[in-house]
This record gives sequence, structure tokens and C-alpha cells, in this order.
Amino acid sequence: MTIAQQLLPEFDKEMGITRRTLERVPNEKWEWRAHPKSSTMGSLAGHLSNIPTWTNHAIDLDRLDIAPEGKPLRNPPISSREKILENFDRNVAAARAAIEGASDQHLGGGWTLISNGCPIFTLPRAAVLRSFVINHMIHHRAQLGVYLRLNDIPVPATYGPSADET
Repeated sequence: MTIAQQLLPEFDKEMGITRRTLERVPNEKWEWRAHPKSSTMGSLAGHLSNIPTWTNHAIDLDRLDIAPEGKPLRNPPISSREKILENFDRNVAAARAAIEGASDQHLGGGWTLISNGCPIFTLPRAAVLRSFVINHMIHHRAQLGVYLRLNDIPVPATYGPSADET
């Protein structure tokens, strides 16, 4: 079994759970935030919809500077749940295709995350996909689940039933 064949079932499962969570984000709560220092619900949903693109960065590039010249990379804001879902679906399809097309040798090769010219870490690409894509997505999806709960919006099941889905 190839590394890609090992990664894809987990990737597919986590992307499906994330999509179900994004489907719950109401447009009328787009600007809601849990705390003044927290992201808005819309911004958090937008971030989740873009995390799959890190797959392509990790597979297509040897390194990525997330703050070239000290300015953090930013995705343009997305204004509605419908657009978030379109963006997410497009990004997941591209990410899945990139994983499918990557050889074991390539996935075992190193990839470096840089900020303003300073290396943050270097890991094998397969480890980047697990930690920086999948685990990162799980982290922010859990944040979004809390946002949903605080707004009395049913939280979808993830690894078993939620209090809203039995």
C-alpha cells in the first residue's frame, strides 16, 4: 500500500466531517465571534475552506513562506455559506488529486514552512499532510463546533453522535 493510499481514507473522512460542519454555518451569524480576540464565524469558516490548499503547497513546493517580507499571506474573504462550500469542494478535489498523484518518494521528501525568511519546521511531506493539513483542520473545525453550540445551532456528529444527533 502506498503512502497516498494510507492517507486518503483519513483525508476523505475528515473532509466529509468538515463539510458537514461548514453546512451548518448560517449567513446571519457571519460576523459573530466568541470573544473580541476571536475570529468571526465567517472568517473561521473561510479559513477551514482554504486549509485543503496546504496539501497542494506541500506537494507542489519544497517550501512556503507564510509571511514574505513580514506580511502574512491572506486569502480573500468569502461572504456566504454557499461560497464557502463551493470553495471547500474545489479545494478538497484539488488536494485529493494531488495526494493521489504523489509518489512515496515525493511524500517522504522534506518540506519547509518559513515565516518572513525564517524556517519554522521541516518535515516529510506526508507528515505535513497529517499535521499541518488534517490535524490543523480538526483543530479549527472544533472551534467552529463551539461557535455553533454557543449559537444553539446543532453540531454535526464527528467521531460518534453529537448531543444534537443521536
